[in-house]
Amino acid sequence: MPILAENKRAYFDYEILKKYEAGLVLSGPEVKSAKMSGINLQGSYVELIGREAWLIKCHIAPYPPAFTAQKNYNPLKNKKLLLHKREIASLIGSLQQKGLTALPLKVYTKNGLIKIEIGLAKGRKKWNKKEFIKKRDLDKKIKQKMKQF
Repeated sequence: MPILAENKRAYFDYEILKKYEAGLVLSGPEVKSAKMSGINLQGSYVELIGREAWLIKCHIAPYPPAFTAQKNYNPLKNKKLLLHKREIASLIGSLQQKGLTALPLKVYTKNGLIKIEIGLAKGRKKWNKKEFIKKRDLDKKIKQKMKQF
C-alpha cells in the first residue's frame, strides 16, 4: 500500500475523530499522474453536495505523455469520491455539527486502485497545537533515550 500523497498539515491543525476510506473517480492520465506522485492535498477538503461526496481543490498535475489528450485539462477540477450510502449518511450527520469538517488525509494505492483516506476533523486551538508540539518532542526524547540503552 504505497502512499502517493499525505496531508501532514491536517494532522497538526486538526484533531482527527474518525477515518473513512473512499475510492477516487479519475481519468486515465490523472491516474498515471497520481501514481507518479503528481497529487497535492494541501488546501483541499471534502464537500457533500446532495448525496455525493466531492474532493475540492485537490491538485493533480497533468501527465506529460498525455498532453494531446489533456489539452483543456484543469488540475483543480472537483473529483467525485466513492463511498457507501451509510458512510455518506454518517458524514452528513457529523458535518452538521458545528466545528467539524471532512479533510483528505492521504492518497494511496490498494490492489491497483487509487484510494483516499478521509478524516472527520475538529480544528485545534493555538494552545492545543503548543501542547501537541511539546508532547511530540518529549516522545522523541524518550525514544532516543531508549535506543541508547
